[in-house]
Amino acid sequence: MEPRGFEIIAEREKGLRRGLSTAQLSMIAIGGAIGTGLFLGSGFAIGFAGPSVLVSYAIGALIALLLMGCLAEMVVAHPTSGSFGAYAEYYIGSWAGFMVRYAYWTSIVIAVGTEVTAIAVYMKYWFPGIPGWYWIVGFSGALMGINVVSVKVFGSVEYVFSMLKIAAIVAFIVLGAWMVAGAPSSSGIGLANYTAHGGFFPKGVWGMWVAVIVAIFSYLSIEMIAVAAGEASEPRQAVTRAFRATVLRLVLFYLLTLALMLAIVPWTAAGTDQSPFVKVMVATHIPGAPGIINFVILMAALSAMNSQLYISTRMMFSLARAGYAPRRLGQLNRHGVPVAALLLSAIGIALATVVNALHPDTSFILMMAISLIAPMFTWFMIFVTHLFFRRRHRGEVLGFRMWGYPATSLLGAGLMLGALLTTIFTREFRMTLLFGVPFLAALALAHRLWRRGRLQALGSEDQVLG
Repeated sequence: MEPRGFEIIAEREKGLRRGLSTAQLSMIAIGGAIGTGLFLGSGFAIGFAGPSVLVSYAIGALIALLLMGCLAEMVVAHPTSGSFGAYAEYYIGSWAGFMVRYAYWTSIVIAVGTEVTAIAVYMKYWFPGIPGWYWIVGFSGALMGINVVSVKVFGSVEYVFSMLKIAAIVAFIVLGAWMVAGAPSSSGIGLANYTAHGGFFPKGVWGMWVAVIVAIFSYLSIEMIAVAAGEASEPRQAVTRAFRATVLRLVLFYLLTLALMLAIVPWTAAGTDQSPFVKVMVATHIPGAPGIINFVILMAALSAMNSQLYISTRMMFSLARAGYAPRRLGQLNRHGVPVAALLLSAIGIALATVVNALHPDTSFILMMAISLIAPMFTWFMIFVTHLFFRRRHRGEVLGFRMWGYPATSLLGAGLMLGALLTTIFTREFRMTLLFGVPFLAALALAHRLWRRGRLQALGSEDQVLG
């Protein structure tokens, strides 16, 4: 049973339709986490670390696994769309709930822009002469329409997108394994590529650790499952099942695909001009294969963008219902969709359109660097919130229990903090903290002003009542 104080938070977020099944819940998490980070960002990570990127993604997977364990425990206790923002508010304080919700909303809004920027890169494969912002506007309009209709339509479309993506990755793994196993030694394909160009750690341990930042970016959105649980038909059962399935699939897909990619194409050929997956398909010399895989990763980016639009809309809905945003953003249409929150959450698309028009060649890396601060802060705060959660529930029997507490929560928080501090020492990610520190300071100031206004309003009410 929920603590009395949390019932108030759960009550104010009622109204959303519980129309998502366990399978759809799993696909939403996979849809968000298997997207641009794997299909395009992995090339960037390989450039940092070389073959040791496998270690980088293993560390990222460990952090994601720890995070999902903490989240699953809290979600089973309190399934609500406010999710970790609501938990931070209840277990730490209103400032934490305010900052986590707004930071996460901002991160997903910008992530939408990152995905749609990648879509412009993919479309260049077929239409190199058409400006990327044309595609950004066109595809964004279509996905906005899907999100306006209803959560069931969204869930069905996302399920199809994610199934296509998973089928493509499985096919890639089978084809890649066949190529590596049957390639002659003179072909340049094989496990020898792991050490052929400067060894397994060609950029040293530092390069491997920097690539962890990209790995974390790749796994970001796995936490969507906690937000979507607020609209699951059987949230407690769905979350525990989806948690196990999602983590297993992500670790398997990321590490296997990267291992095969590095064996087929030398790491020195990686880059962000096009997806490494397309480069692998070119190496197969199968007619039409590069175009097919480019289409699949286009669908993957659309899938991730679709999930992110959904999640950012629900987080803004939660902010409005908590009184942290205008009341209108918490209103639902007749299908149970917060349309005003959806429209506001599309500002990342506008940002991506402008950045792509001004800096078409570097827009993806720039968008990724800017977008990192808020989700990394959010992940760090989820681990901290879990520490407060378990302290409050000490000695209680919980529906799902995170193993290894408190060591696992502390390890996750430490790794996230280390990765965040690393960004300032890298040229590519320096913008993360240069943008992020003023951003978090602005959020703290905004909460202080909000709280002062709230206290003044309550004081005025007391005077009238008195």
